Amino acid sequence: MEENYIKHRYDPILPKQAEWPVVKLARERKEFVQRVAERAESRVLELTGKNPEILKEELETTLYREKLRIKQNPWVVDPDDEYSFWNEVKHSLLQINSESKKSKIAKLDAYKGVLHKITSRYSNEIASNFKASHYKFTRSVVTFGFSRLLNAARVKGFRSIFSNQYTLQDKIQITGQTDQIRDLATKGTIVMVPTHFSNLDSILIGWIISVLGMPPFIYGAGLNLFNISIFAYFMNALGAYKVDRRKKNLLYLETLKTYSKEAIQFGCHSLFFPGGTRSRSGMIESKLKLGLLSTALEAQRTNYQNGHTDVSGKIFIVPVTINYHFVLEAPSLISDYLSITGQERYYKENDEFSTSYKISKFLVKFFTKGSDISVSIGKAMDVLGNYVDEEGNSLDKRGRIINTQDYFISDGKVTVDHQREEEYTHMLGKRIVEEFHKINRVFSSHLVAFVAFEMIKAQNSKLDLFDLIRLPEEDIVIPYAEFKKSCQLVLGNIMELKEKGKIGVAPHMYRPMDEIITHGLDNVGMYHAKRPLLTNKDGDIVTQDMSLLYFYHNRLHGYALEKLF
Repeated sequence: MEENYIKHRYDPILPKQAEWPVVKLARERKEFVQRVAERAESRVLELTGKNPEILKEELETTLYREKLRIKQNPWVVDPDDEYSFWNEVKHSLLQINSESKKSKIAKLDAYKGVLHKITSRYSNEIASNFKASHYKFTRSVVTFGFSRLLNAARVKGFRSIFSNQYTLQDKIQITGQTDQIRDLATKGTIVMVPTHFSNLDSILIGWIISVLGMPPFIYGAGLNLFNISIFAYFMNALGAYKVDRRKKNLLYLETLKTYSKEAIQFGCHSLFFPGGTRSRSGMIESKLKLGLLSTALEAQRTNYQNGHTDVSGKIFIVPVTINYHFVLEAPSLISDYLSITGQERYYKENDEFSTSYKISKFLVKFFTKGSDISVSIGKAMDVLGNYVDEEGNSLDKRGRIINTQDYFISDGKVTVDHQREEEYTHMLGKRIVEEFHKINRVFSSHLVAFVAFEMIKAQNSKLDLFDLIRLPEEDIVIPYAEFKKSCQLVLGNIMELKEKGKIGVAPHMYRPMDEIITHGLDNVGMYHAKRPLLTNKDGDIVTQDMSLLYFYHNRLHGYALEKLF
């Protein structure tokens, strides 16, 4: 049987708020923002070789892209002075360019002045606005609100709103290395890297961190979420710094990376979604965005350079998988994925997560349906992807203690080598993906969706994915007996993988097969207007939406289970 999940709230590892790294950072926000701006500026100068012509090109590219963004893709959350700021930048660049008699050094200094203005603005824009009092209030609101909804769902009658019969820990199952992450958070700095399926993930992970008794983490949240007032309040209160994915220019990306690196070095436990954005396909991320991940390596190397060679200077990477029976945004996510993959062959729709009303409606539906969430905490690793023991020592594949500082040394001292660190970041990315698959937990909804889609695919072997998606739903019927047999076969293989430590399964997967199927059909995509799976009047399996069925099927992609069909 699967391991038990956490049913209690842990005592805080740092009871005094003044000791929380994020509180210390908030106290020094002004100085910290300035330091980030200056170091981002230095990094850009390093990357442009302090060549005024190359720097000019980067500044002009940034200006062009920002003017285009303001015109074509403005957001409510954008500052009011956007237009005037970038007009000033334009004016400054025109003035420098017109002064042809300036020496190379004088031009470089002038461009550096513009660069400083931009990195300072970006740094201020990215920085979190954490307030301990807001955090405490938000944590109470989230816990109280979710718990009331849960009890209203499970206990009938008006008094249920005030009942404490069911707790969030009954609803949200936290499994895995909870004691290890708590212990290591008192020794070094944690960087948590979860899978990303829904905009709810950020608030959910914030609540998990609180339940585990850890101080709040800083994390990068998409600036688009700050468009939604209720989310903006929660994000700010939970310690989020802002990531604007519209901005792809070098200056912004370097400022963002510098912010993350400096915060980790400061000792702030950090969280980022290494997939970069929500999984459009429903698959566990297999290709990670390595930009922010590389900042953990840079912070570790800098700690070694600064002489922090004991465990207090060590950075621990903790993979986390989040499992839902359903994802609110699934219709728009899979639509995006299919339109990108098939280009013009698929039509794109809007996002269901666009307003506070829709989110509130979803939360009520979610908690009143009695479905579960699972959050699996993986084994901690160092920045090179080696497991660590309870003392924070890195272990090689044979379980022997190794010194990670050695990996950053050349000619007898710790050195900066961007190419070497790029390779290490790729290695770490691969290890995180491996761990995601190991700690993933199979739900009944994943099983039934996977089996149904693979059976339909096998019956239409000459069709490609896009033709399969377009099959008329009324023509798709899977006899229940055949479906049950295939579910049994796939589950048998999943259990074999579990024995080898390659996957996890939820407790409800140990029930008789008919019960697992019923549970899966009840839960898969349960609140969507069109259900990915259900039974017809004869008890056979049918679908109302093939693309949604494909999305939920994809959760079991990556385990070679397709070969069974």
